[in-house]
Amino acid sequence: MSEILESEIREQEDNLRRAMLSSDIARLDQALAENLIFTNHLGQRVDKCMDLEAHKAGLLRLTSIELSGQRILVSGQNTAVVSVKADIEGTYSGHPAGGRFAFTRVWSKDSGQWQVIAAHSGIVA
Repeated sequence: MSEILESEIREQEDNLRRAMLSSDIARLDQALAENLIFTNHLGQRVDKCMDLEAHKAGLLRLTSIELSGQRILVSGQNTAVVSVKADIEGTYSGHPAGGRFAFTRVWSKDSGQWQVIAAHSGIVA
């Protein structure tokens, strides 16, 4: 069962990556829980509305996300934690933005749908 859940989470992670690259608001809306807590690499707490608005307004435009070192920890049948490194390129508010980041995301399955309920990112030195 754990292997099946890991496969589901890998698929969700890939869907999230593609949605971020294309600023697909509908897919991002599905992937992120309403009560999302995301602490970004600057230590700022971002909620779902703030995250979606950055994409809607065109503030955040990602051109490349290359993932490596993905590790998935499945806990029970409804929770998974993902740790992954990401090399990101893009712009924020028209200025070059990117770098190498480490992400931790907590996925929860509620009503048959996986969503990110918490996430944290940091800069990899």
